[in-house]
Amino acid sequence: MKKNRISKNWLIKKHKDQFFKQSKIQGYRSRSAFKLMEMDQKFKFLYKNTNLLDLGSVPGGWSQVAAKKITKGKILAVDVKPMKKIENVDFLKGDLFDNEILEKIYTYFGKKIDVVVSDMAANTSGNKSLDSYRTGELCLKGMNLAYKILHKNGSFLSKVFMGSIFVEINKKANESFKNVIKYKPLSSRKESKEIYIYCSGIKVL
Repeated sequence: MKKNRISKNWLIKKHKDQFFKQSKIQGYRSRSAFKLMEMDQKFKFLYKNTNLLDLGSVPGGWSQVAAKKITKGKILAVDVKPMKKIENVDFLKGDLFDNEILEKIYTYFGKKIDVVVSDMAANTSGNKSLDSYRTGELCLKGMNLAYKILHKNGSFLSKVFMGSIFVEINKKANESFKNVIKYKPLSSRKESKEIYIYCSGIKVL
């Protein structure tokens, strides 16, 4: 009974959410589309010629935003779950921890790219500390890939939850990139511990 009450309260909040409503009105697959729009407006990393890798892309909100701005570059979306087709976006189903998938990503672009974005999050277990840690591991995995695949002026943007692993993420980011900024979009729910880390300019280690 308690679980049903929590689910009902969550649905009520969701339908009162202005960003959820706008995502439906404007045809975006998720409210997180507004997070990417806001962060691009702030950091300015999406251009018509951008080559972009979208990690943890399902349901496709970020890829939709990218596809509207990127008209002459390439967009590759990657997720372990299937994703419905988005025009001008190629999709690769697979696990980022699989070396075969990594090779397919490298082959797809065939060169260093401009932007890697990641909205990856671990499946919820009910243990917030564990979920935060696992999402942090995904952020580190995405960061390692970004360091290898981005050109020297490239950008990496990733979701991360504040928790024990954040110190490691912040240290790794500052070791690998010249500019590191932590940012919480207005469209991110106030009660959520999620923030985003924006990194740019590869440091030669």
